[in-house]
Parts: sequence; structure tokens; C-alpha cells
Amino acid sequence: MSQFNRRDSLKSLAALGAAGSLGMLSPLARAQKPLTVGVIYVGPRDDYGYNQAHAQAAAEVKKMPGVKVVEEENVPETAAVQKTMSGMIQQDGASLLFPTSFGYFDPHILAVAPKNPDVRFSHCGGLWTEKNPKNVGSFFGYIDECQFLNGVVAAHMTKSNKIAFVAAKPIPQVLRNINAFTLGARSVKPGITCSVIFTGDWSMAVKEAEATNSLADQGCDVFTMHVDGPKVVVETAAKRGKMVCGYHASQAKLAPNAYLTGAEWNWLTAYKTIIDAARAGKPHPNFLRGGLKEGYVKTSAYGAMVTDAAKKQADDIKAKMIAGSFDIFKGPLKDNKGKEVVAAGQVQKQTDIELEKMNYLVEGVMGSIG
Repeated sequence: MSQFNRRDSLKSLAALGAAGSLGMLSPLARAQKPLTVGVIYVGPRDDYGYNQAHAQAAAEVKKMPGVKVVEEENVPETAAVQKTMSGMIQQDGASLLFPTSFGYFDPHILAVAPKNPDVRFSHCGGLWTEKNPKNVGSFFGYIDECQFLNGVVAAHMTKSNKIAFVAAKPIPQVLRNINAFTLGARSVKPGITCSVIFTGDWSMAVKEAEATNSLADQGCDVFTMHVDGPKVVVETAAKRGKMVCGYHASQAKLAPNAYLTGAEWNWLTAYKTIIDAARAGKPHPNFLRGGLKEGYVKTSAYGAMVTDAAKKQADDIKAKMIAGSFDIFKGPLKDNKGKEVVAAGQVQKQTDIELEKMNYLVEGVMGSIG
């Protein structure tokens, strides 16, 4: 609340300043006015995870000349984010917003954007469609490529042939990661199983610890995750003597003796593309996607314990992904209930929108989406 109070107290001064000085500026000076960018996080910026990955990109944006960044963390996926967005626009003068959490899109961004047609909204993870406002867009990365590579390394390192995934919610992006991790592992050892527990929300420290311990009790020895802050899963797994593949950002320093590799975001690539369009007055990018090739995602450095064979196989597949000659989701592919989800001879490329509607778990996953 303190941030809103600050904004309220500055509101009249800002309005007076704008009224008193705008007319004195030359067109060139107005054109060179700094672009104010707002970045909104659902959790803390130092969560070793999703929010930290965005904060790292925002920190780089701050170094760009002529760009001012305002940030707010711990904003829930409720009407609170509408207040934050409106505050950044009205009091801070933001003309480009990055509301980063999945649940911010509908109904919140879709409610605020039509009221602010001159402001650009770039949402992370949402599926923008033609029916949505033109000043709204979505960006995301094909991080399932890195989760596939996590699975390849996990398969080389597991002794029990049981790997584990701690997940927040069974939304398409999460299911895509679970499936890619499992497919990566089973491409090395077809008999591997991946056990999944959904905690129910993006940040549930107690449930994340319980899930990790439960999966360890079941014999799983390599873990990955899709929760906002992987810290609890990483540290709990390491304490149990298990290995981990990270997610969002590098968690290597949390558990150097357990960390194999990881799937990391490189959000600066998308941020810069969107900012450049805004500054040049070009149309707002409504739908941005990219993977390893485009620099939207990257892999963590290998831990010292990773074998040469694991590194070689993962690196070979990574090179094919970058070259565009490797597909994760190809037929014949069945879900874990025996239903065919991709027919023999069919391939779903990373750009296939159907992948962003994923509603199944592949064969080899031990778990259910309800």
C-alpha cells in the first residue's frame, strides 16, 4: 500500500508539472522523453525463480538509455493488479507495461487495456488472439526445449529410473513442461517414469516441501519443477540426497552438489523487441514466441557430477533444436491413459498453437490433471 500512497501524494504535483512544462517542450524534446516501463511481479523479485528471471531482464532494461523502469512485486492475480497497472499509468506515466504473471491476463489486463488505448500491455504466457485489444500482446518462450534436455540429463543420472516433477497448476504451459521432461528422459531410457504432484498454486512453500518429500519417499531421485520459486524444492531434494534440474533461473548455488543443469528464461530478448517497437512507434508485437534458437531460453551450466555421456547427448540434441531439426512432440504419441494424442507421422512444431492448449499428460507420467 505504501507505493500507492506515494503515488497519490505525488499525483497532483505530477499533473501540475506536466501542465506547466509540456507546452514549453519542442517536438524534438517531447520525442526524446524517456519511455517509462512498468514491470509487475506476482511474487518477490529474489525468489530464485520466475519473478527473479523477469527482474534480471528488468535490471538490464534499466541500463538502456532513455528508458525508465518502475516495478512492483507481490501483486496478486486479483483486482489488485488492475490498481497497480492504473497507478503506473496515471502516476508514473508508464506507456508500456509488463504484467508478468499468467493470471493477470483475463480479466485484469483485458479490463484495463481498453480504457488506456495509448498504453501497450505485454503479458507473459497468455494466448493473445485477434479478438483481444491491439494494444495488448503476449510473449513466451519454448522452455519445454530446455525441460526436454533436463529430462535427457536426468535419465543419464537416475539410478531408480523414477524421476519427479513438482508442479503448481495443470495449465497448458505446465503440462507442456512435464511432458517434455518425461519425453526427454524416455528418449534415453524408455522405461523411466515421472511422478507428478500439483500443489495448487504458484507459491506454496509448505506444499512444495511436502510434495518433494513424498516423491522422494516413492523412490524418485531426480527432481524438476514448475512453481514460481524453486528454492524449496531444490533445497528439500538436496537434503534428501536427491538430484535436481532447475527451472526459471539458476538455483545452482542453493545446492551445488545436487544441481545437474536447468531450464532458464532469457526474458531480455522479448523485452528488448517489445521496447524497441514502442520507441520506434511500430505496431505493438501481439504475439511473440521463441526458443533456444531465438535466445528466449537457455540451459544452466552442467554440475560437476554430470557425466560426459549425458552432456554429449544433451548437447547434440540442443544443437539440433537450434538448427530447427528436432521436434519434441511427434507421433505416435499417447497420453498416460492410452489415448493417442499425436498420430503416427504427425509432428507438432513449437509454433503450433495446439501445443498452447495442451490438456494431457504423456505416457510415462504418473499423475492426473483431474
